[in-house]
Amino acid sequence: MRWADSADAPVRLFCLPHTGGGAALYRDWAGHLAPGADVLAVRLPGREKRFTETPYRRLDDLTGALADAVEPLLDRPYAWFGHSMGALIGYEMCRTLRARGVRPPGLLIASGRRAPHLPSRQPAVHAAPRRELVDHLRELNGTPAEVLDSAAALSALLPMVRADFAVSETYRWRPGPPLDCPVAVYGGRNDPLATPGELAGWQRHTAADAEVRLFDGGHFFLHEGARDQVLSALAAHLPAPSGALTGRQQ
Repeated sequence: MRWADSADAPVRLFCLPHTGGGAALYRDWAGHLAPGADVLAVRLPGREKRFTETPYRRLDDLTGALADAVEPLLDRPYAWFGHSMGALIGYEMCRTLRARGVRPPGLLIASGRRAPHLPSRQPAVHAAPRRELVDHLRELNGTPAEVLDSAAALSALLPMVRADFAVSETYRWRPGPPLDCPVAVYGGRNDPLATPGELAGWQRHTAADAEVRLFDGGHFFLHEGARDQVLSALAAHLPAPSGALTGRQQ
């Protein structure tokens, strides 16, 4: 989904959703980053206009289909941004596209996610009873309370949320060569799901630079008042047309 008329921008930025999220999360990013970047928000099955489609439950299935969809759009420098589950998808997309021998990204921005080789410290919830799953969503503080308090809204939301959690919780990192592109790592200072040490672990997954930047807030810091700071950092980090990493740790 493209939210602004920036198709001729020198860099494309593919934005990937977190668990339970959709393309609309990035609606206002397009105007902020234009005309330097063409923001393309990925709308996965099971949400928004694709609500009737079956959501993916395994990352390999998701990345294979997504790679097919984006290959025609890799005609210029590009980068991946993903938050939480989206960061994991972005990482595996870099690996999938490299295996296909297509144009590599200039940058991966991994937000709110521990390094992919690190096991989760949280209990799996994708098959948990409804009450336990809803309590977990409340703790994460990324879903509006009015949605969690509505039986009708939950009936529509939870199948997609369970599928998204399954994508992350069934993932097992497979050893392989590090990425060739730099990795910019964003995190919340008070995020219990991705500590500074776990964010720093992304250095293992790139042969280039890995820069960590922390923002005020918890797991959803990019929606908790740090949005403008995140967008400013993102604009500085986006690859130049040559593919070089332009930003520096602040």
